[in-house]
Amino acid sequence: MVTQYKNLINGKMVDTGEWMDVVNPANEEVIGQVPACGEAQLDEAVAAARAAFKTWKKSTFEERQAACMAISGAIKENADELFRLLTSEQGKPHAQAKGEIFGAAGISAAQSTLQLEEEIIQDDDTRLHRHRRVPVGVVGGIVPWNFPVMMAIQKIVPALMAGCTIVLKPSPFTPLATLRIAELIADKVPAGTVNIITGEDSLGPLITGHPDIDKITFTGSTATGKKIMEGAAGDLKRITLELGGNDASIVLPDADPKKVAEQLFWSSFQNAGQVCIAAKRVYIHEDIYDELSAAIAEYAKSVVVGDGSEQGTGVGPIQNKKQYERVLELIQDAKDNGYKFLTGGDKDPSGSGYYVPITILDNPPEDARIVAEEQFGPVMPLMKFSSEDEVIERANNSDYGLAGAVWTADHDKGVEIAEQLETGTVWINEFMHLSPFAPFGGHKQSGFGAEYGKEGLKEFTYPQVITVKKDNVVA
Repeated sequence: MVTQYKNLINGKMVDTGEWMDVVNPANEEVIGQVPACGEAQLDEAVAAARAAFKTWKKSTFEERQAACMAISGAIKENADELFRLLTSEQGKPHAQAKGEIFGAAGISAAQSTLQLEEEIIQDDDTRLHRHRRVPVGVVGGIVPWNFPVMMAIQKIVPALMAGCTIVLKPSPFTPLATLRIAELIADKVPAGTVNIITGEDSLGPLITGHPDIDKITFTGSTATGKKIMEGAAGDLKRITLELGGNDASIVLPDADPKKVAEQLFWSSFQNAGQVCIAAKRVYIHEDIYDELSAAIAEYAKSVVVGDGSEQGTGVGPIQNKKQYERVLELIQDAKDNGYKFLTGGDKDPSGSGYYVPITILDNPPEDARIVAEEQFGPVMPLMKFSSEDEVIERANNSDYGLAGAVWTADHDKGVEIAEQLETGTVWINEFMHLSPFAPFGGHKQSGFGAEYGKEGLKEFTYPQVITVKKDNVVA
């Protein structure tokens, strides 16, 4: 019998009587059902959040921290169940799913320490100027399918810490672990502060346009982000958008191919490449290109593509059929154009599951679709470059600006190049490291606003200045 998961509205687990199937991408079997919510359920959730906000906005820092620590504890205490459930709906291998679950618990605990202190701008014989941050109100959170638990937590926790309440919509592809967490925290946070409802993609625009939602926080594609901006414009909702990326890694000639090959591989292929900050374009200096490209291709042979629940699997399936077909289309385009493959390019037509072979391309042209577009799959184009100025220009020649990396034995040189890249985050000799205390956000069409750190917390607040004229001041 397929397990049915309920929504969290006003502190209670509820359903609509109408259900949506959730499919395991490893075998295309239905593994759960979730409520199919529409406008009526959204209105109910927003009303609960609005009512709870009246009290929660007055809560103390300690009360907010206690709620977020309770969320962290519930996730950590049930991590074994949650990471297995996450693998079954998302596809990522158990080790990576476990990392996401414990990462979500850690982020919740870390961000519960963040506080926006009041600032005294002026305090003299004439006036007192106080600058403080006040909560925006009811937040609408829309979460993608690649890191469904992590992305849910990084919206829920700062909203609560800012004094806001939230209505969260998981992706219809990956709602199960999030709804299980909802059940675990239903009696641990004040009723109405956190509401989690599920529905088809059509629910998203209803959230964006809802007159009683004050802010939207969204992680997903740039195309959808533009639609959210349009939907939020009617009543000038505050928005935070963490959107797509076509992240470039630059490997300088002093990098050791033997040391960096494995790290570069995983910078592209973690979570089957379904990471907004994965390396999607890898530029290697011509002096080490042949050696390093061969080393990456050789390492790829040791990585097993398969069901994430099976021991030894390194790369799981693509999460859903639509994305699976898009990745295959990009690979076919590369084949049709005669580009050279170091690995991959052909898919075994037998069996079920959305599996794409590890695919590494050998120096395709800059205007190839598989280079110019965000692949969001297990695809890695390797390209040669000859000078620093050339590679910086090529790396910056993108509508996106989310993240990037520089690989070099010379840290100072790495920083020099990093400072010229038009991205929100740049790593030197590593990849995908994010701190809950450092802001994360994109440049250009990779979005705007920030998540994490105090900058991320500010996204859920308005500035307010209170000025008190002293009694002895003559008007």
